Amino acid sequence: MFNYTNKLIQNWKEQISPRLSPLLSFVWIGGFAIAIFSLWLFFQITARVFAEKTTEIDTAILQSIYTIHSPFLNQIMTGITFLGNGSTLIYFSCFVGILLLISRKFASAFALVIVTFGGLNLNVWLKTIFGRIRPALWERIVDANSFSFPSGHAMLSLIVYGFVGYLLIANFPAWKGLILFCTTLLILAIGFSRLYLGVHWPTDIIAGYAAGLVWLISCIFSLEILQSLLRKENQETVIQE
Repeated sequence: MFNYTNKLIQNWKEQISPRLSPLLSFVWIGGFAIAIFSLWLFFQITARVFAEKTTEIDTAILQSIYTIHSPFLNQIMTGITFLGNGSTLIYFSCFVGILLLISRKFASAFALVIVTFGGLNLNVWLKTIFGRIRPALWERIVDANSFSFPSGHAMLSLIVYGFVGYLLIANFPAWKGLILFCTTLLILAIGFSRLYLGVHWPTDIIAGYAAGLVWLISCIFSLEILQSLLRKENQETVIQE
């Protein structure tokens, strides 16, 4: 295993790294560090959840949130949680994908497909493995029949909206701050709506964000590397001609 890792690092240094810009290489290192931390966080939460060390704090947080319930907030939170439904995210991804194809951004469109459907399958796989039962602290106003851990709404909203936010920032860098703020606010609101509606434990939400961030960063940097290599090849072709 150690020898295999060394070979991967050596291949990166010799074949990939020289063909990337210094800025991209720096950002790649930062993103890799965030992904490693997110992966570590996911495993830490998982270990504590299934050792039943989070039941008390999970329950206390949900009971605190329940005290702010009202008919008005019920409608608001139901609408927000709809934005994180699997079907909503699939339709949204298809719409964005069509726009990307029309704009001839084929690599981004292909990446969006991988991001969305890969994330969906990963979440189903994780839920099946862990099989955590959802909370039942009060009568629910929305249906939720699958397993609880990690939260699909938290994980997939971060993956899909996060990736689209990344594409928007890449094309409209002047609006970076606003795009980042709105995307983050939407993702956090969807996660909170799941707690408000009582269909997830807080640790489900955190684990969903952690797992989603690992997948999102992996897909973004795969796309960045591919696009950088393609640009380098095009430049080399032009020079040779």
